Formats: sequence, C-alpha cells, structure tokens
Amino acid sequence: MIVREPEQKLAQAPAGVHAAVCVDEIDMGLVPNRFDPEAPPVPTVRLLWQIGEDDLKTGLPFLVKKDYRASLHEKAALRADLEAWRGRAFTFDELVGFDLENIIGVPCLLNLVEKTGSKGGKFTNIKSIMPLPKHMTKLEPRGYTRKKDRINEAPAAPAHDEDDVPFN
Repeated sequence: MIVREPEQKLAQAPAGVHAAVCVDEIDMGLVPNRFDPEAPPVPTVRLLWQIGEDDLKTGLPFLVKKDYRASLHEKAALRADLEAWRGRAFTFDELVGFDLENIIGVPCLLNLVEKTGSKGGKFTNIKSIMPLPKHMTKLEPRGYTRKKDRINEAPAAPAHDEDDVPFN
C-alpha cells in the first residue's frame, strides 16, 4: 500500500469572469458516487485551469478545478462544457474519441461563483466556460507542472497479470 499526505486544497479563487488557460487533465480513475454509495464507481477526469489573477500568498496564478464523469454522452457535463468552450458541437467523428490532451494550453473565460457549503465553508465553483474572445490576449501557463510530469509523485500500484492469485 502506498501512503502519502492528503491532496492539498486549492486556494479559493475570486468569483467573477476570468481569462484562464487549461493546464492539466488528470485521470482520477473510478470514483465512487458520494450521494449513492450503492451505485457503481464511474470513470472520472479532473480538469485544471489557471486564471489571470495571482494568489498573493504564492505569487502564482490561482488554480481552479472541476471533476467530470469521463463521458461524451449527450447529457454529460463534460460534453456540455467542452462544446461551450469550443463554441461548437462535436462532430460524429469527434464523438468516437476525443483526446483531452488537445485542451491543454487552450484559453477560455471561466465564470466563477462563490458558494457556501453545508458546513459553512466557502468555495468557488465553475458556473460556465466560454471561448476566449478574439481580441483578448491568451494566457500562458505559469509555474505549474502537470501531474503526469511530476517526479516526486508516488508510482501507481502495479497492474496484476491474469495469472496473479490473491493472497488467502
């Protein structure tokens, strides 16, 4: 078993409309449904963006994340957000398989809304994603290393061969 310290929480980004750039897409694996423990886990992907405003504590741009069910079904939030961001619907050929690597470094506008959680904590959610207007300057990622490129991350658990027999 690989043990590590818990994932650090992101600093709360300010609410409002912000120019942003996608800096990472992370395969979260199969994630249980926290609202229905009986439901089977679903493949999940996390998208991360940097916005054009710096966190005064770190001097780096705020990071904003959103987790999605890894699906391009017509009712899937990932599909809706990608189509809004691209400014067009997916073609039939694109729906066969869309590589999320294509959105790394792509600019957008994020509408961030502040929410209060059930325990009183405040957090910022992405309400909508829009293409960056043509007249706006594209942001470049700054001071961020993609999760897959980090060398200090613990390695994933080794895959088991079909011949592996579990311990009794």
